[in-house]
Amino acid sequence: MTEPALKTALAIGSFIVSDQSDRQMILQFKDVVKTYRSERGSVTALNGFSIDVREGEFLTLVGPSGCGKSTLLNILVGLERPSRGEIFLDGAESVDRKAVGYVMQNDNLYPWRTLRENVEFPLELRGVPAAERRKTSQYYLEKVRLQDFADCYPYELSGGMRQRGNIVRALCFSPRILVMDEPFGPLDAQTRLLLQNLLLELWADERKTVIFITHDLQEAIALGDRVAVLTARPGRIKSVHPVDIPRPRNLRHLHENATFRSLLSRIGDELAEEIQVQAGDH
Repeated sequence: MTEPALKTALAIGSFIVSDQSDRQMILQFKDVVKTYRSERGSVTALNGFSIDVREGEFLTLVGPSGCGKSTLLNILVGLERPSRGEIFLDGAESVDRKAVGYVMQNDNLYPWRTLRENVEFPLELRGVPAAERRKTSQYYLEKVRLQDFADCYPYELSGGMRQRGNIVRALCFSPRILVMDEPFGPLDAQTRLLLQNLLLELWADERKTVIFITHDLQEAIALGDRVAVLTARPGRIKSVHPVDIPRPRNLRHLHENATFRSLLSRIGDELAEEIQVQAGDH
């Protein structure tokens, strides 16, 4: 990076924001198709889904309900297999599932384990020694300001606190890719904003590649480097929009940003078209 470019990057945030073209390709979806078959017939959830994802990118996905967004993530993490098509990680036609962390809408913390034990569970499965597990869990619990609640059980924690634990549980084993399926959907507006900011802080520190599904278009624009819009079922990429808003972003006042408002209007119109198509199928 040239000196003028470096100064510009440093001026707009606490970490360097580079052009997408400067980042190495990490993940490629090539014409992914997923069809479910039963005695009642067949339903195609995805049909020709293709997109490239770069290292360290925060990609958000939006689309009508039922367009195959969650199906796509389930395929990526190995819970389902595509009917056709390929997914490449680092150019190889396979995805190491240990390279992917998955954060669902529900926190799925084990009720019989303390918060610390829940966070350490992926490391325990990998045979990481207890002392190293403790060091890692302490680091992440401090990052999300939950160190004072490490010995609490999930029922003793608020929904936002449980979801913070859920996020760092997925980060603690250092996955290269973090996939998130509506992680803030059930939360109230204030807690949602708190966790959005916290997620961006973690992402700025870790620079993981994030694929984030949401039904909230404002959230998609606020968090993402790019917003990918899916068509009505069967889902495929309709359009991809770069979010040219400098980081770090003040999410509380982002609605005052002209670029944000323009993207909200343009992508909102595209989404409305697809929602209308989806409604016409029922």
